[in-house]
Amino acid sequence: MLRSENRYIVDVRCKKCGERFILKGRMKKGKMETGFKRCLCDNEEDFDVQVEKLP
Repeated sequence: MLRSENRYIVDVRCKKCGERFILKGRMKKGKMETGFKRCLCDNEEDFDVQVEKLP
């Protein structure tokens, strides 16, 4: 069973096309892991990312 203290909601918005992705993620070794690689427009670098801890 996953512990909620390590789970986050990650809101990713592409700065090129405006597409928005809402993902669940976990903090591993000081880095957020969501599995997200790139936007539908092939953007891999230019994003606004907001992280919110799950209660």
